[in-house]
Parts: sequence; C-alpha cells; structure tokens
Amino acid sequence: MDRHDLDRYFSGRMFDAYRYFGAQHTREGTVFRVCAPHARRVALIGEWNGWQETEMIRTDERGIYTICSDRARPGQLYKYRVYESGKGRVRDRADPFARQSELRPGTASVVPPKERFHFTDKIWRDAQDGGHYDRPMNIYELHIGSWRRHMDGSAYGYRALAAPLIQYCKEHFYTHVEFLPLAEHPFDGSWGYQVGGYFSVTSRYGSPDDFCWLVNELHKAKLGVIMDFVPVHFIPDDFALFEFDGTAMYEYDHDTGLAYSEWGSCNFDLGKPLVRSFLQSAADFWLSECHVDGLRFDAVRNLIYIQGDEKRGENGKAIEALKLLNAGLKARHPDALLIAEDSTSYPKVTAPVEYDGLGFDYKWDLGWMNDTLAYLELPPSERPANHHRITFSMSYFYNDLFLLPLSHDEVVHGKKTVLDKMWGEYEQKFAQCRTLYTYLYTHPGKKLGFMGNELGSFREWDENRELDWQLLSYPIHSGFDRYLIGLAGLYRSCPALHEGEYHPGCFRWLEADDSAHSVYAYERAAGGDRLLMVLNLSDRAYHPYRLRFDGPVTLRELINSDYIHYGGTGDTNEARIDSRPCGDGWTAEIRLAPFGSCIFRVTAV
Repeated sequence: MDRHDLDRYFSGRMFDAYRYFGAQHTREGTVFRVCAPHARRVALIGEWNGWQETEMIRTDERGIYTICSDRARPGQLYKYRVYESGKGRVRDRADPFARQSELRPGTASVVPPKERFHFTDKIWRDAQDGGHYDRPMNIYELHIGSWRRHMDGSAYGYRALAAPLIQYCKEHFYTHVEFLPLAEHPFDGSWGYQVGGYFSVTSRYGSPDDFCWLVNELHKAKLGVIMDFVPVHFIPDDFALFEFDGTAMYEYDHDTGLAYSEWGSCNFDLGKPLVRSFLQSAADFWLSECHVDGLRFDAVRNLIYIQGDEKRGENGKAIEALKLLNAGLKARHPDALLIAEDSTSYPKVTAPVEYDGLGFDYKWDLGWMNDTLAYLELPPSERPANHHRITFSMSYFYNDLFLLPLSHDEVVHGKKTVLDKMWGEYEQKFAQCRTLYTYLYTHPGKKLGFMGNELGSFREWDENRELDWQLLSYPIHSGFDRYLIGLAGLYRSCPALHEGEYHPGCFRWLEADDSAHSVYAYERAAGGDRLLMVLNLSDRAYHPYRLRFDGPVTLRELINSDYIHYGGTGDTNEARIDSRPCGDGWTAEIRLAPFGSCIFRVTAV
C-alpha cells in the first residue's frame, strides 16, 4: 500500500483494506500490519515465538505498525499486544483484519493459508446481470448451527451442509440462501449479531476455505447466497475492537452517551473516516473474497436515527456513510444484492444514491409482516373492524422496493412460532397459516422465510438444537410443507407472480372492502399470465362466493389451501368455472372454505 492508498484509508474512502492489513504472505515472510493511532507501542505475539513480544515498527506517523516474520506459519495463532498511552494499560488484541479466528472460547487470530480458495462459479457469476427485479426471489433464511445436527448433537459443518441444503432448497423452490451472520463472534446466543471479527468466517463450522467451498457448491446448483451483515454495533469484549488503541477508535467517544447500543454492544461511529474504511472493506470482503451474492444490512433504523430513536433525530453522518458504502459497493459489484432490514418510514431507502436515496436494492416490509400477523392473531369476530390491516400494505408498496419477510425475529423470545400466532384451535391454525402463505407468495415483493417455518412447528426456534424434523411424520405437518412447496412452485413458474411486481399496473384489487365476510380478492397479470387470488379470513364457509368481472372469463383453479393433500377438508372448486352475465357485468361463483384460499388462472372469453 502506497501513500495514496493510506490517504484513502485515513479519509474513509477505502474498500479493500483487507488486502493490506492483517497477516499478508510475501516472498520475504508474513507481514503483519495493524492500525493503532493512539497506542504507545505495539508488539506481535504468537505461537512461533512462544507468545513473547516482537516489537512492531511504526511505519506511518498516523499509526500503522508493521513487522515481517519468516517464522510465522499458516494455522498458527497470534495477537497484537497494545500498550496504551495515558491509561498505561496493556491488552492483547485479536487482529481486526484477521481472515480466520481461533475456535471459541479462544480469541486469538489465525495466520491464513498462503493460497486463496479457487472458485469455479464463473458461469453463475456471469449470469448475475442485475435483472433480479423481474425474477422470482424466494429466500431461505438459515442458522447453520441449528438447521440439522449429527447424531452426537454437533452441528453440520460448511462442507457437510452443502449436499442436504442444496437438495432441500431445490425441493422447496428456493432461489437463495441467507445465512445469519457468519463473521466471527464469541457468544452462540447472539446468533452472530454480536461480531468480533468482521473479516473472519466463523470457525464453528470449519475453515474459510470450507465456507468458500459451500458458496461455490451453492452457486453450481444455481442458488444465490446472501450474508447477514452487521454495520451498527460490535462486541464490547477487551480482545476485540473496544477501545482498540486505548481510545474509542471504532466506537463513539464515551462522553457522548452514544457509545453503547440497546443490546449492550458498542456502536460504530460512522462519522470517523477509519470506521467507514473498515466497514466498507468488511462489506466488500464478503462480496469479493467469499463470492456471496448480496448482503442484508441489520438494524438500518439504528443508522438512520440516533440510537434508532426517531425522536432523537436523524444521524446525518451515519446516513452519509451508508450512502457512500452502498454507492461504492455498487460501483465495485453492480449485480450485488443490498438489502435493508429497516422498520422506519424514511424515504427513498431503495432509491439510487445519485437520486438522493440510500442505495439499497430492497427493503424488508416489516409493516406488512406486523399488520398481517397482528390481524391473524385476532378472533374472527374482531377482524371486520380491522379489515384494512390486510390491504394497507398496497397503499405504500410502490414507495420502495419491498421484500416480504417471515424471519427469525418472529419465532423467538416468547413471540410464538408463525403457526402458533394464528387464532383458534389446532386445525384452524393450520388452515389460517396456509392462507397466510398464499398471501405471502401472491402479494407483490420478494419472499423470505426462516428455516423451520415450513414445518409448522409449535415450538419456538432454539439455536441450541436442530429443527423439529420429526414433525414431518405427522400428516397435517407434512401436508403443510407440501402446500408451501406447491405455492413456491407456482411462484417460480407463473410470470404473473414475479414479473412486473414493482409496477402498479400489474396488480389490482377485485375485492378489497368486503369486511362483512373478511374476504379479499386481487389479480396479478404479467407476461400474458393473469391470476386471481381469493382469501377467506373468516371462520365461515361461503357456498357460493360471487366475484364480479368487467367481462366474461373462465377460471381454472391452480391450487387451493383446503385440498386434502395439504391437510384441508376438501372444500374446493371445480377445475373450470365459467362466468355468467349479471346486470351490466359478469359474475363467477366459487367455493370458499373457512380460512381457505385459492388461486385461479383467469382467461378472458
């Protein structure tokens, strides 16, 4: 790195600092570089020198310390011993730019291999042309440690995971896998959201090469990979970034009152140029070095507003940093998916930065999720008064590019599982949950479901055990799973359900105001394909339910949530239904089961 590159780093404009800092192999040996501007001195300690100090040289007046070792070998452990100015403390630190970390509870960094993983996914990479807006996107959100486990209770590693995960995703018509954060973290119970090593693939499930191999295999199977990225906060542990050089180097100064988040972690101060270069480089690392296809940014609300609190006002420096980050990533990776987990109404989250947006491709529609689940928790008698909770999402849908999530956050901490949130008794819960997924897969917007939702579990997700796979031995659970497979298959195969979904002309309500019956009907049309969706969210059957059309049509039922095959009662429709003249229009009569839903292909006659 020359002077110009260092200037970029210290001015907050660098996206590839991982190519310079950390442990870098050269012909002369392994070069270690670390930035600690306010340290009094820094030493390298490691396995090869018996953890004895080897003084590092301050090679830049702004605080770069460097040393070359011809004794360090790949796989050996090391740390930096940082002598702080003023306070006089001496603390052993993990390398902020380490590519690999010691298995928890160890906290040392690991000298990386000399050779980088050789990817063979060029065909997949070349096919990512940025045309994802009109393509189906059905994301399977996954926590590796608890998806499946071996007989001895140990989690699948990166390599063991590949074959069963690929087969499962193919069977369920998923297009992408989204991993909960896999950057190194000390505490399993944080699920990866309390990060210590931003460039270090967690060693829980294998080596960085093992992870890259998994990504490569997923790509060969035509499955995209999205990584959860945590740019808001980091762990307060002494071995990591906290007061790294004796000062608040990465976090807010402690006299501001902003140093700590609501989770007890340290908040990144994105107003600091070094922090911007660090996070920009971390994001780029996963895209460039690990070949992931996209990043889901966690807790964007806490970047937009001070401490995530709208009443405290916008965090202007963090917003500007976020724009620079996304614009820079798009310049380097035009086809990368950048997704915001954002619960605010802040405008233009998915508008390009050059149009004063934040530069994300998609935003989680947490409003849709909250309104829909809150409605389905209500008893049927209270639903007419809350009818427009279901229709409200379409009133703002075209303001941003939305993704519909039923994520991990909804199935933990006493919130109950998605299935168990449904009102009513056992069978009623399943009937409503099937219709919930009809709504998910047919509402405009990309889709995301957390692992295990498809099993119809009544037990909340627990990171310490595998999913309740045994549920599939029960007919109603296996039927529920088959229904979601059927819906996902329609979503993939029907142009009307994914093409043009961000264009208002491709969606229209056929019946949005029938609160007395708690029935909703809407059409979607694209690519010469026209589909009709009808949802009955009451506990009553309607034989018939009349739908009004502007002209003569024929309806052909493609799927019905009440098919016996899916766990229903068999209250379904004939294969073909012809409309009849009625006054100045046309009507078609259909059957609706209690809490049932159906999808028809519509053909104008």
